Amino acid sequence: MCRTIVHRGPDDEGVYAQGPVGLGMRRLSIIDLAGGKQPIHNEDRTIWVVFNGEIYNFPELRRELEGRGHQFYTHSDTEVIVHLYEEMGADCVKKLRGMFAIALYDTKRDVLLLARDRLGKKPLHYALYQDRLLFGSEIKTILAVHPELAEIDSEGLLQYFYFGYIPDPHTAFPSIRKLPAGHLMEFRNGEIKIRQYWNLPEYGTHPAISEQECLEELEKRLQEAV
Repeated sequence: MCRTIVHRGPDDEGVYAQGPVGLGMRRLSIIDLAGGKQPIHNEDRTIWVVFNGEIYNFPELRRELEGRGHQFYTHSDTEVIVHLYEEMGADCVKKLRGMFAIALYDTKRDVLLLARDRLGKKPLHYALYQDRLLFGSEIKTILAVHPELAEIDSEGLLQYFYFGYIPDPHTAFPSIRKLPAGHLMEFRNGEIKIRQYWNLPEYGTHPAISEQECLEELEKRLQEAV
């Protein structure tokens, strides 16, 4: 599966495999070029993460987590996800600002967590087939294992020709789905549970602020995003 997406991560490859669970990663190094090899784990190796993207507010989150006693062995933004999960569970994704697709395996709870960033900048596809969950950044990772899933979905093609893209959660294949933007999935005991963790706030739900406060907040957000 990893070999099908070498073009997405030419710098490195990492794999975690234990029993029926496997996580694989092709890495394009952005932060902590030498030490950020994935998968990344917590102190007792009970939580494992692979991650595509970038967490813009990871320095702030890291300082907060170190203040709570968490030990870091890399300078990577990926490791922040591990320790934030230890503190908050699946709701940790609510504190992440950035673009990301995450796969996290908790060995103690025997649960796999998949999450996609708020606006869906990073893709994440999955298929539940023969009691196994397969997932990847691109559909071809799934088809590399089960090419028989390449049956065409006429409804998906119709959406593509009409909109110019296929809206979440559909794809061009009926057995393969996209995790929608701002959603997370928990896979446990063969069952999938998907829930939305973020939605665009409605206009007027935030308290009114002055023009100067607006400018200061805009500058702050732009600095975080660059």
